[in-house]
Amino acid sequence: MNTNTQTNAISTSAMLVELSISTWTGRKLDKTASTEVTTSKRAIKGAANVNKKLLADCEELTAIQKFAANCRTAHYECTMPWSDMGLRLLPTTKYFDYHEKMTGLRAEFDKLVDKFIEVYDWEIAQAQVKLGGLFNASEYPDKEQIRAKFRFNMFYMPVPDAGDWRLDVNNETLHDLTTHYSSYYESQLNNAMRDLWGRLHNVLTRMSDRLDYSDNQTKKIFRDSLVDNVMEVVEMMKSCNITGDTQMTAAAQKLESVLLGVTPDALREDDYLRYETKQKVDEVIRGLPSLDI
Repeated sequence: MNTNTQTNAISTSAMLVELSISTWTGRKLDKTASTEVTTSKRAIKGAANVNKKLLADCEELTAIQKFAANCRTAHYECTMPWSDMGLRLLPTTKYFDYHEKMTGLRAEFDKLVDKFIEVYDWEIAQAQVKLGGLFNASEYPDKEQIRAKFRFNMFYMPVPDAGDWRLDVNNETLHDLTTHYSSYYESQLNNAMRDLWGRLHNVLTRMSDRLDYSDNQTKKIFRDSLVDNVMEVVEMMKSCNITGDTQMTAAAQKLESVLLGVTPDALREDDYLRYETKQKVDEVIRGLPSLDI
């Protein structure tokens, strides 16, 4: 498949998505305290900074920040890399599942923000006690300003077509631009596929390592998610194989066959099943393409 044909194929089978999540850090550089520290220690100006947590140990704010991090992880797991600006590649077949999942996470995010806003005034009062001389009432925005600092949005856009240049340029320049984008496009697509292969390599290597023991040896501990993690990547390979890579299709089918009916408990209890599964997983690993493709 040539680059232009491939570009057109991908532009109809995938889209770009950007996840934008912002939270209030609740941190502030205290210049006065910083100066006091450097002066008392006879250090030069700027040698040390005092960054304070405005609400000290507010559990509601911490919960939002941790949840936001988990949402970003979920976003990365459902998509593939595309650009350095935060855009990720999302196959059209995964759109509804992705949108439903992220919409649900956004609703939970909003609930956590509501809980934080409810206790915000109380937390400021507590901070005055906890921070002592570091407390400065002017550093605390009002509730309306604070709420505006929390945002959770998804933005969808089409994958640009290599020939779609709406520019008033001569034919030679247009050809150069199209060639440039086609090269960029091919590079980004290779990065996306390499990322998917990398995910598979990581979960299979983890599984192989955890299954590497016999009944007369010290048992290695592994979670019930050991099998699920592999199958999640297999599902990604099936739905995100937008280039029609036959090697990726074969690897996904092989792993589905290997792990059919295999459970974590069975792997823990059955020495032969554990050994056999490891051997087959290692066989798949050996057949994976080099990650420098």
